[in-house]
Amino acid sequence: MSARALLDHVRRELVGVPKEGLGEEKRSRFRGDRIVRVGEAWHVGVLLLTDDAVLATAEVLRAADAGRRGYTAESARERAARREWALRGGFREGEVAHIGWSVIDLEAVEAGGASGPLAMIDGIPQVKWSNAGGYMPLQAYLRERIALLT
Repeated sequence: MSARALLDHVRRELVGVPKEGLGEEKRSRFRGDRIVRVGEAWHVGVLLLTDDAVLATAEVLRAADAGRRGYTAESARERAARREWALRGGFREGEVAHIGWSVIDLEAVEAGGASGPLAMIDGIPQVKWSNAGGYMPLQAYLRERIALLT
């Protein structure tokens, strides 16, 4: 089965399952830094499925007020600021925002190449589920992920 067919099947199975927000950073002198909603997708492991596209995940955060907290690391302070940017950009408190995602070229995968975490290897669609891990068949990966979502 092709990668496109597998992903279309997953979309049909996920009807009724809540989607998560896709965000994009916006910088403005007047409105301040913020993360605005540009769409929504189902979060399926390393993939984000919209109604008509497949994206590779990147940064995932929950919108939250940064408040006044002590931070032991500058990275924690920066992450709290980014959570507040999502809140300022229109995400509700506690809502998930996916930032820095990239579009996967399914045509390239179907032609025998690779795009993002997807690749066609020996005629079988495969997914690289982590930077340290190897590829595994996309069909098995999706089956596991759908079981967790539903």
